[in-house]
Amino acid sequence: MSFKFFDKLCQDFSELLNDKKEYNVVIEVDREKNKKTYTAHSVVLRYRSSYFDKELESAITNENHIKTIIKPNISAQIFEIILKYVYGGIVDIENSNTKTIYELMVNANELELKELSRKLESYLIESKASWLRTHFSPVYRSIFGGNEFEDLKKFYNDIIVKYPNLIFESEDFTSLQETALISILKRDDLKVEEIKIWDYVIKWGIAQNPTLPANLKEWSNENFEALKITLQQCLPLIRYFHIPGEDIWKKVQPYQKILEEQLWDDMIQHSKSPNKSVNSLVLPARIISTPELPSRTISTPELPSRENEPFSTIINKEHVAELSSWVDRKSTTYSLENIPYDLQLILRGSKDGFDPKTFWKMCNGQTGTIVVVKVAGTDEIVGGYNPLDWDNSTKGSHKGTNDSFIFSLKNGNIQNSILSRVVNRGGALFYCDPNNQKFYGPWFGIYEFRMKSNVSDFTQGKQCCCGHSVYYEKPIRTTGIEKETVDDCTKEVVVSFNSDGDDGDDTEIVCKVDEVSFNICDCCNFNCFYYNLIIVVVDDGGNNSVCCCRV
Repeated sequence: MSFKFFDKLCQDFSELLNDKKEYNVVIEVDREKNKKTYTAHSVVLRYRSSYFDKELESAITNENHIKTIIKPNISAQIFEIILKYVYGGIVDIENSNTKTIYELMVNANELELKELSRKLESYLIESKASWLRTHFSPVYRSIFGGNEFEDLKKFYNDIIVKYPNLIFESEDFTSLQETALISILKRDDLKVEEIKIWDYVIKWGIAQNPTLPANLKEWSNENFEALKITLQQCLPLIRYFHIPGEDIWKKVQPYQKILEEQLWDDMIQHSKSPNKSVNSLVLPARIISTPELPSRTISTPELPSRENEPFSTIINKEHVAELSSWVDRKSTTYSLENIPYDLQLILRGSKDGFDPKTFWKMCNGQTGTIVVVKVAGTDEIVGGYNPLDWDNSTKGSHKGTNDSFIFSLKNGNIQNSILSRVVNRGGALFYCDPNNQKFYGPWFGIYEFRMKSNVSDFTQGKQCCCGHSVYYEKPIRTTGIEKETVDDCTKEVVVSFNSDGDDGDDTEIVCKVDEVSFNICDCCNFNCFYYNLIIVVVDDGGNNSVCCCRV
């Protein structure tokens, strides 16, 4: 029998980290005003990380027998977490946002802390899938620098094969790493016609050789050879024998010189006699399946099952395509077949209630949420998108982001949608402290889009608003500011860029506000910053009004 005392061992080594007497390594991290210095012990670093073992081997020892390692690309916040892991084997990410966890994973991999990196990779896939989807482009491009993050690569490629336009029709497709492109081309279930794959590969290869003549007729043999060398890892992955004969002559033949002679001869023979055997390798046809994103699970245990509910009774697929395009900052709207997001309802007012606290309870920890509000008696649909995690434990803090936006959707008599992106990241969102969560729900900007009720019921509070723009580009309501009666207003909250509302009345999105001068409005008794603030009352069944406030 053996007794193990890991808890005490972990505690003692954690305390060793704070011992300033016997250290012999100094590690400088971060940049400029955030730069910070940590002390450590070479024997611990060497045995815990092969990266530090190699760095210490080459580091110069000063007159005090101290070696210095400089890592300006790692933030002080993240390196502190890493050091605690190195010494004590404990990583506390409870209060860390998803972006920090992702950066921690990347930095842990750089420092060859494989155990930590793999654990965080699994955690992100299992618990933060919606964040990974929302940050598709930057994350996907960052994980193909080496042989790590294989599970993350598969996670993203599972999406790409079903929604290939995310990559192939993106504005920066030609800057995609070769390893990423190869990983996509290897997939048998890539949902793209083979001739289009050929076109994309040629486009990518030409972009890697900017000196090639724009006119193909002017290409020399050296030009074709340069393209052939560039595409030498990609060309064998194309399923040539599943390209229609007319496309072979129209699109492949102009680039015949980049193909092996035997392959070209076999392609021509196969186009004439499909049943005759060929000498070249014949890859199987790709399996074109119906698009369906991997299922997502909601980590918050209190969330009710929504499996049998319609994804929304407020917005339709055209709205979803438009919202998805805005999230991804696309200049054109996604087609209905290539919508990259699987929207899931998180909260519905008519079913879950209109208490602001309900929003904070059900949306806590969710990332990438969309709130939609239908102003009853009109065709107006307004709302907002929050890429950050909702956090009901905050002490009343501003949350900055460059990616949030508010909107009004075209619907019925409303002919044009309005997109209003945040222009001052410091004023994007505001998360109320727990004491005020009984009054406030989601809050964008000053009052660009905000949900409030002094009676803990949005249908009764009459203090929800869409007002003039300060922190966002433009107002999302174009109706007049005179007092009027609104018959009904329906809200929906969608989460994790699964967002989409249903019938009810529950929109919760918070706005961040910088320090500004406020006045108390006599009309509605709350702080107003700008002139002509429109207060829209959200109601599930009537008795709603619009209030005009003037400072």
